[in-house]
Amino acid sequence: MPLQTVAARGVRGVVEIEEEFAGGLADVDGFSHLLLLTHLHRAPAWAPRVVPFLDDRPRGVFATRSPRRPNPIGLSIVRLERVEGRRVHVLDVDLLDGTPLLDLKPYVPRFHDRVGARIGWFAGRLDRGSTRSDGRFASGRGGDLGR
Repeated sequence: MPLQTVAARGVRGVVEIEEEFAGGLADVDGFSHLLLLTHLHRAPAWAPRVVPFLDDRPRGVFATRSPRRPNPIGLSIVRLERVEGRRVHVLDVDLLDGTPLLDLKPYVPRFHDRVGARIGWFAGRLDRGSTRSDGRFASGRGGDLGR
């Protein structure tokens, strides 16, 4: 499984919207990218400190993109391919099949880009290491320090 959408180039997915919410998809097809807010329903129990991907030392969970959060909410930026009725076809998907969708929002670069943003401990690490799951979040392991 890709760890972030940048590692999922071309991976296809379909977001299925419940009938009662289908009217909310009007005008979505005018956007190239969407923000998917999801419930990370298969994430292990939360841990205050985790050893994240791209690093080998414990970090506070809020300084990581680990799924081991008190409220396991995920955020993915995906490319919109097309909308067919209640089905939204997307690309660059980094989610497990069946991941529950909490909300879908348009991605607007001017609203999201921040010039001069700092990236903390990620600096100097983004070009090294794997961006694919290595199993550390399987079976409740999740890199927690309390095992």
